[in-house]
Amino acid sequence: MIRRWLLLPVIGLLCLTPACKQQETPDTRAADERAIRDLEETEWPRAVADKDVARYIFPYSDDALVLNPNQPIITGKEALGVYATKILATPGLSLTMQTVRVEVARSGDLAYSHGTYATSMDSAKGKPVTDKGKYVVVYRKEPDGKWKAVADIYNSDLPAAPPAK
Repeated sequence: MIRRWLLLPVIGLLCLTPACKQQETPDTRAADERAIRDLEETEWPRAVADKDVARYIFPYSDDALVLNPNQPIITGKEALGVYATKILATPGLSLTMQTVRVEVARSGDLAYSHGTYATSMDSAKGKPVTDKGKYVVVYRKEPDGKWKAVADIYNSDLPAAPPAK
């Protein structure tokens, strides 16, 4: 038989147990995935269509790395702004992106996506040039709740150009 004097401390400990339990982070992964898909499939292509440098670089973190094919790494938003100003001035430029997968960490602070893209632009001779390929973007959720791209890499599915003779 349990003694009454022993029962009170046991009940007290049981009552404190929920207070000691660590608060779980709410699972916002579905909403986070939607936000990233919207960014990739809607916001970036619109910024390209509007030739809007500020909107094009907005989704990148201040310390972002962009790894374009056949070019040095672009580091930071300032350098990305210089690149975006040049590329968005390309006549006939268009971009579509199709996100294949977004994986958000259970912690809710990191995510990555991968998908496919298609671009079109006018060549120096005014003829349309198209490209299609794949990409991977790593995101970090900022304190304001916005997702920012911290690393972005893509490459073409088209065969490499033959070496110049």
